[in-house]
Amino acid sequence: MAFEIDDIDESRAPLLDHLIELRTRLVRSVIALVIGFAICLYFADPILGFLVQPLKDAFPEGEGQLIFTKLPEIFFVELRVALFAGFMCSFPIIANQLWAFVAPGLYAKEKKAFLPFLIATPVLFIGGASLAYYIVMPTAFKWFLGFGGEAGGLEVQALPSAGEYLSLVMQFILAFGITFLLPVLLMLLHRAGIVTREQLAGARRYVIVGIVALGAIVTPPDPGSQVILAIPLLLLFEGSLLLMRIQERTMKRADDAVIGSDDDAANETESNEETA
Repeated sequence: MAFEIDDIDESRAPLLDHLIELRTRLVRSVIALVIGFAICLYFADPILGFLVQPLKDAFPEGEGQLIFTKLPEIFFVELRVALFAGFMCSFPIIANQLWAFVAPGLYAKEKKAFLPFLIATPVLFIGGASLAYYIVMPTAFKWFLGFGGEAGGLEVQALPSAGEYLSLVMQFILAFGITFLLPVLLMLLHRAGIVTREQLAGARRYVIVGIVALGAIVTPPDPGSQVILAIPLLLLFEGSLLLMRIQERTMKRADDAVIGSDDDAANETESNEETA
């Protein structure tokens, strides 16, 4: 059976029905988040162990430790880990509920235009988070630990606390994951006609400066992570320009096809009138 997307005119509903549906979608999203949080809370220790692995690898073999300076700190760390992981796990369901609420208000053409962006968003976010976890964090942690040693006859040793470390890890993951959504933002702006490919290409030098500044803001103050974030963003920007060119050609062919069909219909009408 062929997949069909209904138009907006086929799914009208009063305001009260929309509010009831919104409440239903929100309740389902909250339930999904609570279930994800509960499951991840049960596995909080293994998840925290997974997040700690880059720091463990940065320390010399057999050295390094993660401490907590306040009695309830590790408890709240596990709650934050469970909430963070639970949101990641339940995000597909939350996004599906959001799409199910918004989709009836869109035309079929608009739905087809938005679906690729919905698919690309989690893929790009996971790609950015993976880059942060597997490449950036180990590099940055080794760089940070390199400042240890001796100062004024006293040993300077790294003793990171669990709460501060988790905040740093979340900063890395969210910063890289969100900034990797740059192509989605640019393509949506281009699709809406707010910016053009020529405008972005002409402002390339300013975009480069902005990306470097963004890397300095959203990442910890080490040059390695800033460069590792800036280079993929520049590549994603150039890839967005290429996709915009392809999108413009596709839209032009579609417009030409519509104009051609209108011309054929007009010619056929004139031919029928002449025959009559």
